[in-house]
Parts: sequence; structure tokens; C-alpha cells
Amino acid sequence: MMAATGKLAFFRLPPLPTVGELIKLYNLRAEKQLSQNFLFDLRLTDKIVRQAGSLRDAHVCEVGPGPGGLTRSILNAGVSELLVVEKDSRFIPGLKLLSEAAPGMLRIVHGDILTYRMDRGFTEAVSKPWEEDPPNLHIIGNLPFSVSTPLIIKWLENVANRTGPFVYGRTRLTLTFQKEVAERLTACTGSRQRSRLSIMAQYLCTVRNCFTIPGRAFVPKPEVDVGVVHFTPLVQPQIAQPFKLVEKVVRNVFQFRRKHCHKGVEKLFPEACRPELTQEMMQKADVDPVLRPTELTIPQFRALADAYAQLCAHEPSLLSYEFREELRLKRLSRIRNKTKGTTPSPQQPY
Repeated sequence: MMAATGKLAFFRLPPLPTVGELIKLYNLRAEKQLSQNFLFDLRLTDKIVRQAGSLRDAHVCEVGPGPGGLTRSILNAGVSELLVVEKDSRFIPGLKLLSEAAPGMLRIVHGDILTYRMDRGFTEAVSKPWEEDPPNLHIIGNLPFSVSTPLIIKWLENVANRTGPFVYGRTRLTLTFQKEVAERLTACTGSRQRSRLSIMAQYLCTVRNCFTIPGRAFVPKPEVDVGVVHFTPLVQPQIAQPFKLVEKVVRNVFQFRRKHCHKGVEKLFPEACRPELTQEMMQKADVDPVLRPTELTIPQFRALADAYAQLCAHEPSLLSYEFREELRLKRLSRIRNKTKGTTPSPQQPY
């Protein structure tokens, strides 16, 4: 077993066609509608992989490997096992070529990462208790822009519930995002980029903006630069309320990001009881109602979420209330009333 581990640790891929040659060989091109951008420079893919830390004997899932540039760097980092999840069937032949060059190390799943059951991807032996160090399991990916935000929101909910990739423990993530999204994920209190995404990521994880890759390094060149972000789930989340409740409070507060925070808090409550419940929530949380959303710290969001949870425990119907739904129903009602007012009433018989 030791000899096998040693072999894996010093494994290097044999000479292969370059990523560029593979793209020509299989007549591949990036699909604009899938927001695909390829990274050919192996020095950059090696640098992304280094942000994950040591991958010696690690189990890794790569999201959207495409033509396999990042895949090569992961395999060369001494991993024990690499699982790749690729939606686009055009890339499967090139990945199979890599699999043959790394016998027993590379598993290919042709599927969509948004629906793939990551909790079934690895054996239980990989798992570590949540309170201990993270497992030797990593998720790494150069994500298409169209997938990156919905995917990280899904995975943050998985962190909160310890489901999906986090059934194995505090699995670490190293992912690419548009530079603007990377800045939002890591933005500190008071910064211009501070947003809903900042709070949702940082209350659950230690988040680090590793480095920026210029857009010109990708083929085709995107209009924006790309940020590499590393996530390590916290042993204890900074807010101890259900994910959906936290997300609702944070989303409402940030919907009026330039106004005082009480404006967003108001919209958590139906119009009939809005002023008194807003005041009660702000007082319970002991948060200054004239702070801007970007000025609120995570402990202040924790106080707001706790106060809202108390109000919901007293009046459970508040949890399902949505301000925008109330607006929609009001608009429908006005349209119906207008229609009624302009339609002539049927003629009464004599």
C-alpha cells in the first residue's frame, strides 16, 4: 500500500498532445451560450491548483474540466483520485485520453454539476468529523460564468445543512468567478462590493480571494478578468439560524443597498403590521436603523436574523410572507378592478 501511495505522490503524466492540439484534434470550440472560456497556460492552471494547498494523496472533484488543462495540473499534483463532472459531451473523448494516461486515477462523469449527487461521488472512508480538520477532499473548478453564482449559492446551502459535498466534512473549494463576483464574495464591511453574496459566503466559510487572472489568458478572451477564490467551511457558522431564514433577511436588507437598513427590514413584514414589527425587530437586534446595508457587520446580521426568528416563532405566518408577492397580488387586484370598471354591466331583462 505504501509503495502504491509513493507512486501516486510522484506521478507525472506522460507526454500528451497539448490542450491546444486536443482542441484542434477534436474540432472543439468554446460555446458562447455556455459561457465557456478555456485556459491553455499550464503555469496558470498549476497556480490555481496550488491555492487548494497540498493535494498529495487527496481526493478531488473537478467541475467542468472542458479540454482538460486544469485536469492535467491536478493529476500532476500527486492526487490519489480525481473525479471530473463534465456536461458537454464534446469534451469526453479528450478526457478519456487523459484517463488512459493516468490509469485508475481519473473517473469521468458525463453530467450536470447542478444536479449531480456529490454525496455519492466518494467513499465514506474519505470523511472526517465536522469538528476536526477538513477531509483530504477538494473541489476545484474553472467555472463557466453562467453557472458560478447559482452553484456557489447551492453549495453554501449544502455547507449550512452539511449535505452534498459536505457530508464528508468541511470539504474545501477552489473556484474561479468573474472578478466582480470574486470581489463580492470576499468584500469586507463598508466596502463598495459588500453584498448579499459577501454575507452568505462569510457567515459559513473562511473566504480568500487568491489572485486575479487577466481575461487575455483565456480563449476566447472574456470581457472581464477572473478571480480565484478559496473557501474553507467554518466549524461553527457565524449565524446559527436556518439558511433560508438567513438568506431571506440578508436579501431583504440588501434590496435597498443605498438606503438605511431599516427600509429593507420593513419589507419582511406585511403592510398592516409593518411599522411596529420593524421597530420591534430593530430594537431586539440593537442595530442602528440608519446604517447602510454595506455597513452592517456579520454579528449585526446575526442579531437581525435572531430577532426575526423570534418574531417568526411568535407568528409563524411571517416566515412565508414575501413582499414582492404582496406587490404582485396588489397589481393584479388593481388590473381586475380597472377591467370591472370599464366593462359594461350586462343588460337587465325587463
